Amino acid sequence: MWIRPLLIGLLLAAPAAALELGAAAPKAEVKMRNVDGREVSIVEIAGKQGTLVVFTCNHCPWAKAWEERLAALGNAYAARGIGVIAINANDPKANADDGFDGMVARAKARGFQFPYVVDSGSTVARAFGAERTPEVYLFDASGKLVYQGTVDDNAENAAAAKQHYLRDALEAVASGKPVAVAETKALGCSIKFYN
Repeated sequence: MWIRPLLIGLLLAAPAAALELGAAAPKAEVKMRNVDGREVSIVEIAGKQGTLVVFTCNHCPWAKAWEERLAALGNAYAARGIGVIAINANDPKANADDGFDGMVARAKARGFQFPYVVDSGSTVARAFGAERTPEVYLFDASGKLVYQGTVDDNAENAAAAKQHYLRDALEAVASGKPVAVAETKALGCSIKFYN
């Protein structure tokens, strides 16, 4: 009868179905430890114009490739009324680089002017249905999901990117306009969920 506990464990560990466009941020009230030691939630960082939630980590080559762009976009649009939060849902037992000390160093090195928090237990990532690092979710002023997916169409070379999906979505939300491209495929490493 070992099959039943195994199935229950797998169901609990798996992420929820992908968040639908128009949905509100799930688990938005969950407090997570920021790199400055404070506990913050998505609700607390929500901006008047909208909210950007980025699932990322320290070790993934994809996350590293887009990291400068995410920092620049996050810092720029935070100044325009968009709340920004970066969330690390990876279990550091899977890769020590994803531990809290590494997060503190990464946030400082990249000049994050927004929270970079630990999703202990991967609770928030699972509720979002997030699967990749990086994977972005943008909510409008009314708290509805208006963009989900990737940053742009070229992780390797920012200058060669032709489609700036996240930047365009942020600009639309900050200006109170509809987002032209609402969904793209998130490219990156799989989230190393806590067991």
